[in-house]
Amino acid sequence: MLDRLLIQTTLWLLWLVRQVISRDRRAYMLLSAEALQSVLVRIGRLRAHAVYLKAQDRCPAYREFLQREGYNNGRRWRLAGLPIMTKENYVKRYSIEARCYDGRLPAAGVVIDESSGSSGVPNNWVRSVEERADVKRILQLNYQLIYRDSGCILLNCFALGPWATGMNVSMSLVDVGILKSIGPDQKKLENTLELFGPDYRYLVFGYPPFIKSFVDSTRLDLKRYRMDLIVGGEGISEPLRTYLLQFFQTVISSYGASDLEINIAVETELTINLRRLCLKDRALAQKLFGREAVPMIFQYNALDYTIETTDGGELVFTIGRQTSAAPKLRYNLHDVGGTMTYKQLVVQLAANGIEIAALAKRQSHFPLLFVYGRSDLTVPFYGAKVYPTDIEEIINAHPALVKQVNSFQIASYEDAQINRRLKIRLETVKDLSAGLPSVEELRDIFFDGLCRYNQDFREVTKMFDRSCVEIEVYEYETGPFRERDIRVKNRYIGSS
Repeated sequence: MLDRLLIQTTLWLLWLVRQVISRDRRAYMLLSAEALQSVLVRIGRLRAHAVYLKAQDRCPAYREFLQREGYNNGRRWRLAGLPIMTKENYVKRYSIEARCYDGRLPAAGVVIDESSGSSGVPNNWVRSVEERADVKRILQLNYQLIYRDSGCILLNCFALGPWATGMNVSMSLVDVGILKSIGPDQKKLENTLELFGPDYRYLVFGYPPFIKSFVDSTRLDLKRYRMDLIVGGEGISEPLRTYLLQFFQTVISSYGASDLEINIAVETELTINLRRLCLKDRALAQKLFGREAVPMIFQYNALDYTIETTDGGELVFTIGRQTSAAPKLRYNLHDVGGTMTYKQLVVQLAANGIEIAALAKRQSHFPLLFVYGRSDLTVPFYGAKVYPTDIEEIINAHPALVKQVNSFQIASYEDAQINRRLKIRLETVKDLSAGLPSVEELRDIFFDGLCRYNQDFREVTKMFDRSCVEIEVYEYETGPFRERDIRVKNRYIGSS
């Protein structure tokens, strides 16, 4: 009891300090000082402990979850000792109310947003008024720190309605600029830019493929406009960033998830230049990240988020906020990646003859988060996630395909013109008695089927046409289906 009182008192005092700091961008920058990073980590873990104590007392789902997972606190609490939450073992097992504190939705100020799951049944996420205010404050500070301009016209092209990113961006930034919520509509974006003209500075928000499609198709001379771009929903490749920088002064990606919250981490000048350096020097990427593949790289505030990595290389997130509607303790998104401190990066770069000061003029000392993408069976496409179960539904619901298709693979990639494509490979059954429909017919079957079974895909189809979906057909055990090991599950996610 004494430990709990001490934790709560300490956190209350820290909360007062943070309220003062978070209202001024210059004061907030003090948090990124190198000398404070180890302190922020310790406070972040203290906050996580407080969330655990509250969840254990007041969250019915979390209490039962701990019991079901056989958790025994023992004498010494350790964050790493808590069971890991996932969508499968926690979110889908308990009701929305049971996952909230006191087993009910907060009485007022609540916003509910959603994202569709592999079953096609939407997952709903409850945001309290306090956590929305916290996210809003941090978003506004990041905006002011990066752009230092309160006169921007903010054009929100993320999907609107119940979807987390678009809704939260609009609610958070309406106070710091001139906001227009457009949604993923290229014609409306073009009309807005034409209406207000090139005399304003614009900050555009959107999914990378949508923005690429817009700059390729618009009749406007975008080089007359002063625009910056923030992308999210999926990763952005460096070739696409380079391409978009012909039209935008800056292109920055933000990392978040509907399961947790938006803007958990953000790209900085340091992380963008580090990623580009690693793309030129794959040996450096191997030394820094343990593989030659180059991840997305961000920086995050350890005061708000404690991020761990499992033995399998998946990221586990804890949000250290007691005012959330529902606790998020050691939540696994199944994103593959890791973290490193700024000091660790300095040492590793120096060991390879690289001065970190050469990578960016202005540097934050916040820790780094690197992300390779989802380890589970999903493929990102224009901000939606395409699931193998979506493809299975389409095949199994079609009277001909269910008899003609043995297996499949899906992949999302950028073609030579840096356009995003969704490729579906089909493997026919061993003894195919009748021919499959034509490639054009198959494309229509799968496009219409994805619109039917995947609500996020249906929403983002405003951004592209059917030609972005490609179909390849292979005979049994040929091409990418050759030499399949029958002892393991089918590989549904393919390379481009």
